[in-house]
Amino acid sequence: MANQPNDHLYQLIKSLSKSEKRSFKIYATRNSPEDAKFIQLFDAVDKAKDYDEEVIVKKIIDLKKTQLSNLKAHLYRQILTSLRLTYVNHNIDIQLREQIDYARILYDKGLYKQSLKILDKAKSISQNNHRITLTSEILGFEKLIESQYITRSLRNRADQLIEETEVSVGSVSRYHALSNLALRLYGIYVKAGHVRSERDFDITEKFFDNALSEIDLTNIGFFEKHYLNVSFAWYSLIVQDFLMQYRYAQKWVEHFRKNPEMLELESIWYLKGMHVLLEALFILGHDEKHAEEVQRLKEFLDNPPTRSNENLDTLGFQYYYTSLINQHFITGTFTQGLIIIPELNDQIEKFESRIDPHRILVFYYKIACMYFGAGKIQETIFYLNKIINYPDPRLREDIHCFARILNLIAHFELGNETLIEHQARSTYRFIRKMNDLNLVQEEILKFLRNLTSTNASELRKKFIELRERLLEIQEMPYQRRAFLYLDIISWLEAKIDNKPIQEVIKGKFKPRGGS
Repeated sequence: MANQPNDHLYQLIKSLSKSEKRSFKIYATRNSPEDAKFIQLFDAVDKAKDYDEEVIVKKIIDLKKTQLSNLKAHLYRQILTSLRLTYVNHNIDIQLREQIDYARILYDKGLYKQSLKILDKAKSISQNNHRITLTSEILGFEKLIESQYITRSLRNRADQLIEETEVSVGSVSRYHALSNLALRLYGIYVKAGHVRSERDFDITEKFFDNALSEIDLTNIGFFEKHYLNVSFAWYSLIVQDFLMQYRYAQKWVEHFRKNPEMLELESIWYLKGMHVLLEALFILGHDEKHAEEVQRLKEFLDNPPTRSNENLDTLGFQYYYTSLINQHFITGTFTQGLIIIPELNDQIEKFESRIDPHRILVFYYKIACMYFGAGKIQETIFYLNKIINYPDPRLREDIHCFARILNLIAHFELGNETLIEHQARSTYRFIRKMNDLNLVQEEILKFLRNLTSTNASELRKKFIELRERLLEIQEMPYQRRAFLYLDIISWLEAKIDNKPIQEVIKGKFKPRGGS
């Protein structure tokens, strides 16, 4: 992965589409000459392949390096102002904030009735579009004006505003309580992953139940229902209840499908819900339903209900290709799946500057698994080394740990027994250091370390013994996590029966559409 430039102005300019750049130039030259320094700076950065301040300064007439910082800040603000004008017709939140700004200007000029008229219209739009916090802000502004200027437009104006505020306060309170719960659960998952013991489960369950018991779930609105579904989806993922995850992810996406106007306004949340739903279907092995939802995801991305943007494009790329790979994993069609790898690599390069490095590591691991399933061992090792050699092993520790184990297995397939003996000890120490060693990893590493002392005639027996031990572990509720990363049992069965691994997985595969 290439180093991403950390200059905010450079990143912003490089993120602009052709139409956004054209709009900026029109906006910028409206009140400034075309040779204004900030416009020259824009052109210089736009044409630069890499961010180098020394080179950029030389391209701007009469610019001293000491002036560059202020000029960059000015250009950054000008671009954001231009983008705001571009997006105002496509984003309800920006439109509402613009109306609030207009109302504030009129208020400051003492034009109270005009200000209230704008606020009343904005409030109606805000309520109809479930913009909970903006509605609360508008109500607060209305009360401020009414407390200073008696409009006499409504006799019970004060009572009406108080009643509306009380309803709004309750809605805002539930909204923040549920969104906080969803965020906290997601944070727990990112930090700790799945529960690993009965104690972990009890702590998580108690936290979740106590948090929900403190929230009034009667008469909840669109976003409260949304965050409730999200909270249950993250909770079920943490406790490894994947059937529950599927059910609440389904509720998550259906909630948007039943409210198409919100599907247009909150496309990103819907997209995230589709991803969570597809992940649950992948884990449960519901191939027909998974394939159906992948197609719906593709149709959504090809014809989004709202104006496409970089955020939608970036997340769509990640979720769509992840699901395409998972579909091949479910059915064991690894060789057929290799056809998407070149275009996936092209997409990774295209979006590399916009996505987190850990997302790229996940893709590399999935690509490595695809090659391994197809029997392409050298290619497997090539992609695993991209993960193993990444400078920060604490970025997605789980991926780093399983990449090293799969790397050992790949070298076993190549007959590199001497290398395995050394790397097995190194891998054991690495996973211990990451505090991530589980029973599955322990058994695999023990098996690989003992390979050098195992006769060829005893090898099949050792494969069978390891398979039986792993089948026992697979039944343990808090040890299933490891099998989500590596289908080690199918690999063992392939070695036992002397078959390609994808043939073993295909043999297990039974089409099911279930829900």
